[in-house]
Order: sequence, then C-alpha cells, then structure tokens
Amino acid sequence: MALLGADYLQRNAEHVNALNVFPVPDGDTGTNMNLTMSSGVRELRSKPSNSIGKATEALSKGLLMGARGNSGVILSQLFRGFSRSLAGLEEAGTVQLAAALQYGVDLAYKAVVKPVEGTILTVAKEAAKHAVQYARRTNDVAELMQEVHHKAYEALQRTPDLLPVLKQVGVVDSGGQGLVFIYEGFLRSLIDVDGQLDSFSMASEAAPPEEVAVPTTAPPVRKQEPTSAQSRLSTEAIEFLYDMEFFINRKLSGQAGAFFDESAYKRALSKDGDSILVITEDDIIKVHVHSRKPGDVLNLSLPHGELTDIHILNMREQHRDLLEHEQLDTSVADFSAAELLAGQAVQGVPPGQVFEKAPFGIIAVALGEGIADIFLENEVDTVLSGGQTMNPSTEDFVKAIEALSADHIYILPNNGNIILAAEQAAELSERSVTVIPTRTIPQGLAAVLAFKEEETAERNSVWMKNAAEQVISGQVTKAVRDTTIEGVDIHEGDYIGIKEKTIVVSNASLLEACQTLIASMMDSSGDLLTILSGEEADAAETASLCEWVGEQYPELELEVQKGGQPLYPYVFALE
Repeated sequence: MALLGADYLQRNAEHVNALNVFPVPDGDTGTNMNLTMSSGVRELRSKPSNSIGKATEALSKGLLMGARGNSGVILSQLFRGFSRSLAGLEEAGTVQLAAALQYGVDLAYKAVVKPVEGTILTVAKEAAKHAVQYARRTNDVAELMQEVHHKAYEALQRTPDLLPVLKQVGVVDSGGQGLVFIYEGFLRSLIDVDGQLDSFSMASEAAPPEEVAVPTTAPPVRKQEPTSAQSRLSTEAIEFLYDMEFFINRKLSGQAGAFFDESAYKRALSKDGDSILVITEDDIIKVHVHSRKPGDVLNLSLPHGELTDIHILNMREQHRDLLEHEQLDTSVADFSAAELLAGQAVQGVPPGQVFEKAPFGIIAVALGEGIADIFLENEVDTVLSGGQTMNPSTEDFVKAIEALSADHIYILPNNGNIILAAEQAAELSERSVTVIPTRTIPQGLAAVLAFKEEETAERNSVWMKNAAEQVISGQVTKAVRDTTIEGVDIHEGDYIGIKEKTIVVSNASLLEACQTLIASMMDSSGDLLTILSGEEADAAETASLCEWVGEQYPELELEVQKGGQPLYPYVFALE
C-alpha cells in the first residue's frame, strides 16, 4: 500500500503543484508531499517486515525526518498517529485501520497551531470519521479503503465551500488532492487489474515499476569554507572519534511500556560524548552520539532494551582517508573550522586558538547566493538553501542544529511553508532552539538586525519577532496560469506583485508591476525601501525603477542589493 501510494503521488505531483492558489511558478505542495512520502518509502524499504506495526513504524520515522513544508509535516503527523495506533500488531483488520486513520487525524490537528478547514486536514478528518463508522459493517480491508478514498474525494470537492479563496480561484485544496492520490494508490494496491482483491500486506508487496525519485536539498552555505571543511582540521582534534547510531528496541527485550528516563539517559551519554540525538517513538529509541568509548555507550544502552541496526564509524579514520584523497598537508590546520565539531574540545592547540561555544547561533533559510551572503554578513552562522522550492526537511534542520556550536539557537525559516518543519526539528532536538516564525526574506533580515548578542534569549526572541512584524514585504514573479484572485485578473506570463500574502497587481510590464506594488506598500508608513534584485533582474530596468522611486518618494531612503534569487526578479522590504 505505502509503496504504491507514494508512487501514485509521485506520478501526480505536478498536478498537485498546479492546484496551489497563487499562480506562481514555484507552487510546491506536490513536490513537498512527494519528497516527504519518498523519505518514508526509503526507510520502509530499508527495514522490510511482514508486521504491519513494524512496517508502519519504519514508514512513520522516514516521513518524520523527511517532512518538507506544511503539507509534508501534516502528512508525517497523519502517519505518525497511524503508526502509533498499530504499534505491536502483526496484522490489522478494518476496525484497527479505521482507528489508526482517526488517531493520525488527532495528532495532525494537534501539530497545527491554527487548523484551517478546507485543507488536507479536512479531507483526512472526513475520511477517517467515515472509516470508523463503516468499519463496523465490513471485515473487508479493500472495501474499507474504497470507502475511505471515496469519502476523501467527496471532502476534497467540498474544500472550496470551506475556504473561499479556493472557490474564487476555481480549484480544490492542493494538499487534500495529494492525500487523495495517496489513498488512491493504497486502493490500487488492494485490487488487481481484473477487479479482484489482493491479499492485504503493507510491508511485503512488490515494488512499483519505477523507483520513487528523491532529489536532495542543496547543502548548507557556511562561512569561511573555500575548501573542504574537514581538510582544515587536525585529525587529532576529533576528540569524540566514534560516530555511533543504533536503535534500542524495548519490545524485543520485554520492556515494552516500561518507564524510560530520556533526560537521565542523555545526561549519561553527554559525560563522554556529544552530538547526541535521542528520538523516542513508543518502544523504539533511535540514538545518535559521538563518543570516545563506544563500549560504554552500548553498555549504558543495553539495560533499556535490545540493540539493533548498530553502526559505528571511526571519524579519525575517515578524516585520514579524506586527507590522503585530497593530498593536503595538515601540519598547519585552520582551526576556524572547529565550529563543525559542535562544541568539542580541540586538543593540542594553544588556548587562544580553541574555538569556544558561542552563547547564541542563528540558522536562516534563503535561496540565492546574494541573499545568503547578506545573512552571513549579518552574523548568521548557517544558511540552508531553500525557499518556495526545495524546502529544507526536518532532518536538514536537525543536522544544522546539531552542527552549530552554540548554547541557544535561533531559526529563521523565511517562508511560511517552512515554519512547521523548523518547529518539528526544534522539538526533536535536545538543544535549546527558538523558531522565529519569519515568512519572508525581508522579515528574516529585519529579525537578524534586531538581534543583540549581549541580551538574553527571551528578550532577543521578542525583539526579533517584533522587528519581523514591522516589515512590509513585497515580491514580483510571473503568473503560470490565467485566473482571478480578489478582483485582480491574471493572465499567464504576466508579472504579478504580491504584498505579504495578497496579489495586488498583474501587468505584462515588469516595471509597471513593480511600481504598482511599491505604491501599494507605501500605503503603510516607511522610511527605508530595500530592493533585492534576482537572477532575472535587468540592470537597466533596476535603474529605471530606482529613478521612479526617487521621483515619487523623494524622502524615502533607497537601498539596492543583489539577491540572486530565482523566479522572483525583485523582492522588496519596506521598514
């Protein structure tokens, strides 16, 4: 079921993308759901099982760590609840499956601060509610799944009645459509081409004809790394040299349901280790740690359950192989790259050269080399590549958090579709993390400029959030289809100007679209207008735009920077 559900979603991802309300070229609900589901499938393939409990557990873990965008995070929560409900079961009938669908809906609604009806949540809720009722009348799993798919489709068709903007544009909810495609794949896996029912097995069915393709997110942009970061370290500087990853299976050792003191376990690991990540999923505990004494770590973990999937790598050995491959002389190491040790002590180095753990660190998301450079120049430590397209996953954020050597870490998502993944990563990490819910690049830049290292984490959080809220954001891109939104007639190929979340203009002329957008932004008071020019921005057109701003608003301070962002020729910030 899961494999064909993912396959059917992948084949229809572009159709889901096309349903995004805004007719922008980077609508990505289908892409995010596909990448999230594909991550779950990879984990499922790596841990095949005939037990529905174990299979759904693997699927859930893959979805959780690979979740991208709001739609992906909600999808991961739906299946997280589904997995928890089926935990420990070898097989499941209609009643258990229906209950699992309902529990997934309950978890997904809890994960969203302000649930909105007319979205994927509504589709999942209506389908699960019907499943619980219908399961009492049948023992046939395929028949139940057919009802679930049918009810989900009906709920999807009603989403425009619940969310006015969908009715105005003439589309159904994109996330809900993605879920319907997944359910359709589930159903197809249970019924063969002749209409006969196949035996039900989520775990052991044959793979679909095509492997689910999974593009990878671009790597983070870091400060001061003209060469391989690892090549700038001394091998002996790797103090906690054993990279360990394993699972503690409490069910296999007869400790299912027993109390596990996660905080005490982490404290014990930290006595001789770092880069610690402990994820508890019912009676399965995933552990990652860098340690000097792997035997001690295993002995510490054994009382909690049976150890499985143990992987131990010697990072010094890996480092020596890297240096040999790159043919670099490491006699003089550049210890500015010690930030990658995430707080490890650097041995054999004069005290003045030892990298100390900073009180604060900042992670930002940006797309475009120029915008990334602006963030890095303003004391951001790590920039993850991403934006409307290729949203960083929960795992990308977790890895960035663990690699950053700071007592308290701030995350600036800079896109409304990335906030949930960032918040989910903050919950999974044992580090002290605050997500500043910035929805645009201008908001992120304003938040960074409001940061004061000498102040407390609490005060900085307030100031950064307030600064972000004071910025008026605007951006211009090309429309990818004809539509009408809030009285604005939009034609494919026109330039549309978006003020915050509202389309205020559609014009065949880029310059005129920018002028109308800026005029709308100036309805609010502001003293400084910043223009971030994108990849498609023309120097002459930028000059004409600046000249127009100077004539129309002579008292307004103007600043132009090269952002290099794709798809959006201009991004504006009014402060």
